[in-house]
Amino acid sequence: MRRYGLLVLLIVGLMFSGIVLGNDYNTTPVGYWKTIDEETKEAKSIVKISESDNGTLSGKILKTFPEPGEDPNPICDECEGERKDQPIIGMEFMWDFKGSGSQWKEGKILDPENGKIYNCKLEVTENGKKMKVFGYIKLLVKIGRTQVWHRTEKPEID
Repeated sequence: MRRYGLLVLLIVGLMFSGIVLGNDYNTTPVGYWKTIDEETKEAKSIVKISESDNGTLSGKILKTFPEPGEDPNPICDECEGERKDQPIIGMEFMWDFKGSGSQWKEGKILDPENGKIYNCKLEVTENGKKMKVFGYIKLLVKIGRTQVWHRTEKPEID
């Protein structure tokens, strides 16, 4: 009877570890995300976040959802350096995030609308369905804003 109890405990433990490992996969920022406009609550873009060989994360804009009358192929005319006047679609606008699991910090994020680069941290929430993206500047305290992105399937890009 004692061996049976140990066997049951071992099986339950293995099942639980599989569930935990599965949840770890859901909490990584790696994948596809839909950004949401804070004012209109409409989809603004689709972003792909990838992990590099050195373990850092970066993100590219794959698709935008322009408003009627907006340029469907916008360029970053407010950007400086190598991104100046480059297409926003396909642009790496997030880079150098360090961390693991659901928490990634010390990254940089570019706001293509104003060309400014901010410090940034990421936190995946709601079992991997949403992600808080906190862009900020460092003064005596961190001053910034948080956007909530929604995980999405691999998009079909036109």
